[in-house]
Amino acid sequence: MALRLDIMVRVRVCVDDATRFVNKALREFKAGVNNNDMIKVRDAAKKAWDAEVQATNALILYYLGKTPSSHWEKRHLLRELEKTEPKIEGLGFRDRYSAKEKNLHETIFYEGLVDIDEAEFKLEKARRYVDDVKKLLGL
Repeated sequence: MALRLDIMVRVRVCVDDATRFVNKALREFKAGVNNNDMIKVRDAAKKAWDAEVQATNALILYYLGKTPSSHWEKRHLLRELEKTEPKIEGLGFRDRYSAKEKNLHETIFYEGLVDIDEAEFKLEKARRYVDDVKKLLGL
């Protein structure tokens, strides 16, 4: 797929941001658990969610040449991509994105309902999401 250079630069920025967010989330989570600091654990969940948002932006920008302006639009465009891109459908990005929106962003970060084992599981899933986007895009 031949993309304009400016789009590929923006895709790369989103992927790099996603990678930094998820790595920071994993470090912050460990520090929060080690210090029994639930604010750090909640902040780690927020950063993991931010990683998925940036990875999703990269995915949509790569395939459609635009950055969605809302979470609703991201879910909608992921659904549209699943209709035309079998690899995206097979990786279940829309369902994964929606699940982490609820679990990482709403439940852990905003509501403060933290189960350490579940939070660690979700953070690891966020890391895999970012990795899957990077692999799919060849980055």
